[in-house]
Amino acid sequence: MSETFIETHPFEPYIPDNAKVLMLGTFPPKPERWSMEFFYPNKINDMWRIMGLIFHNDKDYFWDNGEKRFIIDDIKRFLDRIGLALYDTAYRVKRLKDNASDKFLEIVEPADIKSILSAHPTITAIVTAGEKATATLATIFGVDAPQVGSNTSLMFNDRRITLYRAPSSSRAYPMSLDKKTAAYKSIFVLEGYSI
Repeated sequence: MSETFIETHPFEPYIPDNAKVLMLGTFPPKPERWSMEFFYPNKINDMWRIMGLIFHNDKDYFWDNGEKRFIIDDIKRFLDRIGLALYDTAYRVKRLKDNASDKFLEIVEPADIKSILSAHPTITAIVTAGEKATATLATIFGVDAPQVGSNTSLMFNDRRITLYRAPSSSRAYPMSLDKKTAAYKSIFVLEGYSI
């Protein structure tokens, strides 16, 4: 039986100076699944297609078809422009099976989300993408985890933060791209984004 190794998160949080929303997944897939060295790097994960549809009406807006990868510089410019921060809820994990599924991910150490919020007082909303990310964040803050498509509030340092539960952008999650896009779009509309 092979030993299960502890992995440490490979990326630093990406926090634009004007960040007002922090989006959190659970943990990146293994590097051999990456098309770029950034969040949601797997070319079959639909997060950047969802963002392309919402903000540019083009699911391939962030995709370089010739290189078969997402365009990291365009993604970062987009995040900076709209004030969207990215990180994950797990800092150190064990993969119980050799895949990227949250179901087989054991969180050894959660990410220090409270430090991110302390350092960035402009963040007033958190979006969790997936069940494990939502459950982990709810545990960190001692709140009930909202269901997909709903939200709750939490208090942090006398600041009210809205926690939204979005569907996973993984294709393993049983929801069409159109329905996922609509779910994310409704969150950005509620947060006052121009779409």
